[in-house]
Amino acid sequence: MDGPHNAQANAGTAHGDGSNGRRLPDFLLSVNLKYVKLGYHYLISHLLTLCFIPLTAVTLLEFSQMSYTDVRLLWLHLQFNLISVIIFSTVVVFGLTVYIMSRPRPIYLVDYSCFRAPHDWAASLHAFMEHSRRTGDFDESSLEFQRKILERSGVGDETCVPEAMHTVPPKPSMAAARDEAEKVMFGALDALFCNTKVKPKDIGILVVNCSLFNPTPSLSAMIVNRYKLRGNVRSFNLGGMGCSAGVISVDLAKDLLQIHRNTYAVVVSTENITQNWYFGNKKSMLIPNCLFRVGGSTVLLSNKSVDRSRAKYKLVHVVRTHKGADDKAFRCVYQEQDGAGKTGVSLSKDLMAIAGGALKTNITTLGPLVLPISEQLLFFATLAVKKLFNKGVKTYIPDFKLAFDHFCIHAGGRAVIDELEKNLQLLPVHVEASRMTLHRFGNTSSSSIWYELAYIEAKGRMRKGHRVWQIAFGSGFKCNSAVWQALRNVKPSCNGPWEDCIDRYPVKLVL
Repeated sequence: MDGPHNAQANAGTAHGDGSNGRRLPDFLLSVNLKYVKLGYHYLISHLLTLCFIPLTAVTLLEFSQMSYTDVRLLWLHLQFNLISVIIFSTVVVFGLTVYIMSRPRPIYLVDYSCFRAPHDWAASLHAFMEHSRRTGDFDESSLEFQRKILERSGVGDETCVPEAMHTVPPKPSMAAARDEAEKVMFGALDALFCNTKVKPKDIGILVVNCSLFNPTPSLSAMIVNRYKLRGNVRSFNLGGMGCSAGVISVDLAKDLLQIHRNTYAVVVSTENITQNWYFGNKKSMLIPNCLFRVGGSTVLLSNKSVDRSRAKYKLVHVVRTHKGADDKAFRCVYQEQDGAGKTGVSLSKDLMAIAGGALKTNITTLGPLVLPISEQLLFFATLAVKKLFNKGVKTYIPDFKLAFDHFCIHAGGRAVIDELEKNLQLLPVHVEASRMTLHRFGNTSSSSIWYELAYIEAKGRMRKGHRVWQIAFGSGFKCNSAVWQALRNVKPSCNGPWEDCIDRYPVKLVL
């Protein structure tokens, strides 16, 4: 079992208590140049497009300044110069072919849906603690530890745990875990198909992610069986990839949609609570019990041009960062057995520092792709002065509020939201969706960023042209970002997760 020092360290990791020094580091104050270069590598990969635009503009400008006499003389010249016409036509056709073939297909987010658990699955703080006490699995020290974390976590009284965890004693069987997975995935998929009017037979790509529950047949096979998807559907089941797996799934679906024309892709993101509740007394493994709750999302993506008119968003960028080569990062979120042989997920006391490093890598790669030129010039000017002349010069911190209108920060815990708000210099309204999602639904793992996007829509804040930054952390250790652009003034879909409670939010939180 953990000693008092480790217990306090892990508690600080969960609820962001600054007294123990386990806060997210000021990652923007120390920038590794190689990650900035990586972002510019992505930018230069579209060099052909960038060169073609000014060339076209110059050509049109020249034509606009030509008189009728100039046009007539050019036409007469071309009539008697067949070789010039052939060469010019060949260059134009070749250039347009290369441009069209190298240009990535736009990926549209037609709609998405989030699972809303029934009210009898709710677990208030009082009910949670009483149930934990009645199970007889936790000693007094562990019960007090969980109570303190719950009080400071930002998790509200309406968050839900599955049916099997409401009984005394709990019954975390394989059958119960399958039942939870089916209710969450099928509930969200039913709503998605109903809202979009897309038939299951039209789905060509299926990507499912769930970290801790990977039965045989797989979760993706369960969906194929339930909805009778076609025999040539390209299905993928991602396991063990943590809370950022939702962005990974979107990235995989995007790549597949670049290859397979005129089709739909469905991304299903969830986590299973039933078989992954920890019934021991190791402090670092008790934190997930207090934060993780039932949830799931389904997203319909399309590469069909006809879907642009009805789609909500267009995918702009996906940037993925993996720190798994570092041993500390690899083990900072680690599923294992404690000394008594009970399985759980252990959170390292270095988690916040590792998350900060992963985030620094991610945003310095993403920055050149999204920041205005003015912000990039200021950043590089101060960086050059710092590197070449005066190391004491403070690096300019880019204002990401100029690049994004909305922020969906994974609702992993209050500490992460607090520190990203501070380090990215965000306003309370920018993290409101994350805080309210954590309060209403808890940490729903990879699906939390979609509950947050649904909150923004339910509040009527999403306007045409707005950019949204979804950012999530996951075991391994990973930090992944997705950037979307609204194609219209987005309204919430029917049966949304906030439909019955948005008028009560935002609520005032005790911090």
